[in-house]
Amino acid sequence: MLTNKTITFIGGGNMAQALLKGLLYFGVVAKNIKICEPNPEKQEQLSKQFGVLVSTSSAAVVKGVDVVLLAVKPGVVPAVLEEIAPIINKETLVISIAAGVSMATLGRGLTSGQPIVRVMPNTPALIGAGVSVLFADKDLPESKLDLARKIMAAVGDVDEVSDEGLMDGVTALSGSGPAYVYLIAEALSDGGVSCGLPRPLADKLAVKTLIGAARLIDESGEHPAVLKNQVTSPGGTTIAAIAQLERSGLRSALIDGVRAAWQRSVELSK
Repeated sequence: MLTNKTITFIGGGNMAQALLKGLLYFGVVAKNIKICEPNPEKQEQLSKQFGVLVSTSSAAVVKGVDVVLLAVKPGVVPAVLEEIAPIINKETLVISIAAGVSMATLGRGLTSGQPIVRVMPNTPALIGAGVSVLFADKDLPESKLDLARKIMAAVGDVDEVSDEGLMDGVTALSGSGPAYVYLIAEALSDGGVSCGLPRPLADKLAVKTLIGAARLIDESGEHPAVLKNQVTSPGGTTIAAIAQLERSGLRSALIDGVRAAWQRSVELSK
């Protein structure tokens, strides 16, 4: 379904590049992809690395394409929409991965009836291990929604919500979530160093433990609490650590962190 589609990216940042890699891997030909990117150094890098057409003008690369993917900072979206709205075809699917930009904002900036899908991806998309959540109005044709699904599937798993209000929670949990994991990995490594481990070994053990534990949750289908109990022997080292973590408020700190990100996302969406 994707191989013959023409796709324009507005913005050539990390997430756009992750999607580019995925789409090219899944058979979209470079000649069918265009990018609008104002930074001269990035223009050269994108052209050399991916072999795609790169332009400084969004208006020059949106006409007649099947998909326009907005991969710019949220504050830039209104100006981009103002520029492309008079030129973009009415049947072109617009996919926005700009955090906090509502469907209402996107709709106001485009022609009435323009097919739009809002997506919240996350940075593990850079290695094809992302998770993206889609929201679209219920009257969007299934063919357009399926096209959005397939594009985002090029960089990982895809889920959907039927209530746009849930996108703020998605942003707080999976969109911002990688940063929480990086913080936990750093803290675990510091803990190992405090026990006398060399830093390189502590770093490796922290990362590999997180990867392995996450894979076990995913592949076993067991609830995390069940897997935790399997590691926790009576009177052993793990229960001693868990008791201390509970006293220090690890669980509530993570919950509060997600809620703080959610509240900020709600504020930005207004």
